Amino acid sequence: MTYEISQLADLGWNVFFSSQLNPTDLYTHIPVRVTEVHRGNIRVVGSSLDRFIQPFNASNDDEESSATVGDWLLLDVETFQPRRLLERISLIKRPAPGTARKLQLIAANVDTLFIVSSCNQDFNIARLERYLALARESDITPIIVLTKADLTDTPEEFAETAAGLLPDLLVQVLDAREPDSVTCLAGWCTPGKTIAFVGSSGVGKSTLINTLLGTDRIRTQSIREEDDKGRHTTSGRTLHRLPAGGWLLDTPGMRELQLTDVRTGLDEVFTDISSLVRNCRFVDCEHDTEPGCAVKEAVRSGTLDAARLRNWRKLIAEEAYNTESLTDRRKRNREFGKIVKRAKKDKFLKHRD
Repeated sequence: MTYEISQLADLGWNVFFSSQLNPTDLYTHIPVRVTEVHRGNIRVVGSSLDRFIQPFNASNDDEESSATVGDWLLLDVETFQPRRLLERISLIKRPAPGTARKLQLIAANVDTLFIVSSCNQDFNIARLERYLALARESDITPIIVLTKADLTDTPEEFAETAAGLLPDLLVQVLDAREPDSVTCLAGWCTPGKTIAFVGSSGVGKSTLINTLLGTDRIRTQSIREEDDKGRHTTSGRTLHRLPAGGWLLDTPGMRELQLTDVRTGLDEVFTDISSLVRNCRFVDCEHDTEPGCAVKEAVRSGTLDAARLRNWRKLIAEEAYNTESLTDRRKRNREFGKIVKRAKKDKFLKHRD
């Protein structure tokens, strides 16, 4: 089987993926990229190929073995059934809603993450730090995009605050409705590159995406006057082809994107605190009442902002909880259930006697 490498490169194929092929794969398998994921099937695109196939999951016990938007799969050349999921360059994931604590895969093989906020009440430092940790953990280039600059007389203050969150962090202030204004993002939207958008509802993501696409493909709604926020209009994840040749992925608005497996990313976003931690007297210092705590001393001396410390504490605790393995959590829940059951039984026997 032969296929056009140039067509695959246009989809984001590069040497990282080709190096994973065996010599026989060139004749027995077809490389395709996942562009849509639905409950019953997924859409894949390859060299002269565009079709829906059955979902792929190599292991029912491992959510990360499932295919998500942006993934590369190898299909059987005769049956078009998915046979292998190629290793990813990057993966965005979060704990799935509910009590089962499974993982939900958001997107794979993303090059650039546009973190969209706005120059109004939705501008939230803690939320930006959350998204930055996600990007740094996955080796995805983060770009802060600030919209609705017309709602403030001092957009430069918002930009300066955002830029201070990471060294060399790029911040773009634009009008999401104006094509000329969004051209500042063109450098990251080139052929073969994949960009993703994250940000809370109402910050203008859908408007910005429509402007980049040159269509009204993504439905938008106006903001509510009482709180400057919008109603979220995106319900699924799909790769959209950009006129410039890149691929654009929109993600549903997530005000509180729960973090998991991003401790390194958090350390990079909070380098000031992580460096202080190493100077604490005790290795297991909780930075509360322990003597010789370098973190608390920095707060007392004014070199560390107390609000930043609170954000760090919250994200570190959240990440630790979500990263705890599903097996360990279920085991702990079973043991707790046995204790409760035994206590009820003892209480019953006591009353019976």
